[in-house]
Amino acid sequence: MKLSLYNFSILSLIFSSLFVFSCKNDPVKHEKPVFDQIKVKQQFIKANQQVVVKESDEMDYYQRSHHMAFIKTNGGIRYFVYKPSLKGDSIKNGDIIKMNYTVSLFDGTECYSSKTTGAREFKVGMEDLEDGLHKAVVYLKAGDKALIMIPSHLAHGLLGDSKKIPPQSPIMYDVEILSVKKQLNSYD
Repeated sequence: MKLSLYNFSILSLIFSSLFVFSCKNDPVKHEKPVFDQIKVKQQFIKANQQVVVKESDEMDYYQRSHHMAFIKTNGGIRYFVYKPSLKGDSIKNGDIIKMNYTVSLFDGTECYSSKTTGAREFKVGMEDLEDGLHKAVVYLKAGDKALIMIPSHLAHGLLGDSKKIPPQSPIMYDVEILSVKKQLNSYD
C-alpha cells in the first residue's frame, strides 16, 4: 500500500496522540497534559477539516468532469437522480428498502456490487451500513436510479473497510431503489 505524505502525516498524528494519551508520568501534574490534550484535539480538528476540503474538491472535480448536476446536502453528500421514478414512494427513516447497487471509488474501481451479492434490503436509519447511505436514500423514492457521492467521514473513515475501500476514500454508490416498505412506527 502506498502512503502519501499527507496520509503519513495523519497516521503520525494519530500514533503520536495515542502515545501522548497513554503516557502519564506524573499524576500530580495536570496542567501540561490538559494543555497537550487540547493541542492534540485542535490538530485533529484541523486535519479533519483539511480532509473534508480535499474530498469536497474531489467531488467538485468529478461533478464537473462528468457534466452531472449533483445536488449537495448540508452533510456533504451529493446525489444525482439520472432516472427518476414517476410514481414511486418517498423514503423515510424506518422504511425498509430493497436496492441494487454498485460501490466504487472515484477512479472507477468497483468495490462491491449487488451483481455478485444480490439486492440489498435494509431498514433506513437502523442498519449497520455507511451513515452516508442512510442519509442519502431519504432524498430518493422507489424506482429511482441515482448516483450518490459519500465523503469518507460518512463512509469508512480514516481506516477504510480493511478489504476493498482504502483509508480516507470517498465512495460512489450507483443505486436503483427496487421497493420501499413503509413501517407504521417509522420516525422522521
